[in-house]
Amino acid sequence: MDTRSSSSRYPLLVLLCAVCSLSGSRSPVASAGRSCADTRQVYAEKGYSTGTAPVTQISGEHLRLCPQDYTCCSSQMEETLALQSERDFLKAVEENSQFLLTTFTQRHRRFDEFFRELIELSEKSMNQMFTKTYGRLFTQNAHVFQELFVELRRYYSGGSVSLSEVLSDFWSRLVERVFSLVNPQYQFSEDYLECVSKHAEQLQPFGDVPRRLRVQVMRAFIAARALSQGLATGRDIVNKATKLTAESECVRGLMRQWYCPLCRGMPSVRPCHSLCLNVMKGCLANQGDLETEWNNFIDALYQVSEKLEGPFNMELAADSISVKVSEAIMHMQENSVFQGCGSPRPAPGRSKRSPKASGGNRRPFRTYTPEEKPTTAAGTNLDRLVTELKERLRPMRGFWVSLPHTICNDERIAADVTNEDRCWNGQTRGRYLPDVMGDGLASQINNPEVEVDISRPDVRTRQLIMELRVVTNKLKNAQTGQDMDFMDSEEGSGSGGGDDGERYNDDWPGHGPYSPPYNKPPRSPASNPAKPPRVRERNGSKWNKNNGQGRIKSATSKLSFSPVPLLLPFMVTVAPMWR
Repeated sequence: MDTRSSSSRYPLLVLLCAVCSLSGSRSPVASAGRSCADTRQVYAEKGYSTGTAPVTQISGEHLRLCPQDYTCCSSQMEETLALQSERDFLKAVEENSQFLLTTFTQRHRRFDEFFRELIELSEKSMNQMFTKTYGRLFTQNAHVFQELFVELRRYYSGGSVSLSEVLSDFWSRLVERVFSLVNPQYQFSEDYLECVSKHAEQLQPFGDVPRRLRVQVMRAFIAARALSQGLATGRDIVNKATKLTAESECVRGLMRQWYCPLCRGMPSVRPCHSLCLNVMKGCLANQGDLETEWNNFIDALYQVSEKLEGPFNMELAADSISVKVSEAIMHMQENSVFQGCGSPRPAPGRSKRSPKASGGNRRPFRTYTPEEKPTTAAGTNLDRLVTELKERLRPMRGFWVSLPHTICNDERIAADVTNEDRCWNGQTRGRYLPDVMGDGLASQINNPEVEVDISRPDVRTRQLIMELRVVTNKLKNAQTGQDMDFMDSEEGSGSGGGDDGERYNDDWPGHGPYSPPYNKPPRSPASNPAKPPRVRERNGSKWNKNNGQGRIKSATSKLSFSPVPLLLPFMVTVAPMWR
């Protein structure tokens, strides 16, 4: 009876052994005894002690993150590797965003140095030229120009300064000082000079030059400051967005894809590409939400840089100041502005000078090819700086949604997309079947690898989105020559204001002659009531956003900025030098 039973079971045992041999499967005893030498070696190479590492695979009931199969990891090893996966993730984000951080940091420093040096060179050139030409007459009144450049620097540096008021006040103060110098054949009383200043808007003593220079300089300074601030903001946003703290569900996903294969004794197996994408999209869900505003920001930076390369050229604005000043003074010499204030008394023993023809003896601006463009400041020129910046801005679009792909395309981090059948799918070696999620927080609702609470948007990410919107609006307004901080006080200074599309032959070379659209004859003072007289001398930094109350606005509010020296009638003869 027993013999027959044993004989009848024997063929079945033989068949089972044959099937196991062909399939390559291991019995529980064989799995438990498999060596963990490869796992221990990799673990030690990462700098960890192998004191708690099993020599052979053990039962995995103690595991909390990896599949509870036979394993080469103790509980302590799993905890250590989970922390390591978080460090690896943060390092990958930092490495792949370094291009952004480096670009914004270096470009901001170079543009900032360049713009500041342009302002410095403009002031230095003017001081040298006017000191040489006018000697004590200029040096005794140099504070007029020093204060102007102080305010220009303060504006560029982000100070609460109204460029429009700074420039208008400069011209208003200048007309009082220059008027008597260019008309030495007359004696002017204090009351007479006050009258001239009060009616400067109607009399236009400097002609149309102040308004033209105002357009050119204001739009250049506004664009330069917006670009500099934009680059600094970009640097700060990248810094904040990449300073991550991985949530527990993110760490679980990172550990399962990167180090659970190590615990299974397969240290050379990389996670499947799609598995990696789902983990990264879950861990970087909030960064994905930056995408729309980030792209708008990059586009606005690019467009402002193009404006600086063209009609809002900061180099050209700084370079043309002296020329515009000479034009203004020559206009005052050649045109009587005595209407409305009576006839001045002739000076004893002085005869009226006949103004010399000005016309075409002023050197025209020269256009340059990019290769021969001269170096002007900070060891470079604006064309080169803008070209380099635009080359670096182009690949920045789409950065945040492409970051998971960039990380997972690294062969050290994930398997190649062509290796779909021999990669780690989260449980074992094989194809990863779930779909890849979309971008951003809302798309992670069904992420199979990282559980994300889409009902709780990240506060810091919302703040970064608002910062991007603010700086983008500033950049967009700068493209039209408008400063958001002074939208009420600044009249249109560019393509968005009353000087829409204006260009002049000496403002922007290469566009052919343009006739200024503002050739109206001076209005009679009687046609407009005179503005209240202003205080003739002001000291210190005055023109800021908060001191509008109680201040008498200059009568030349529509005139423009120009660092104009105190000039003698000899200005006409030296005009060709002012370039």
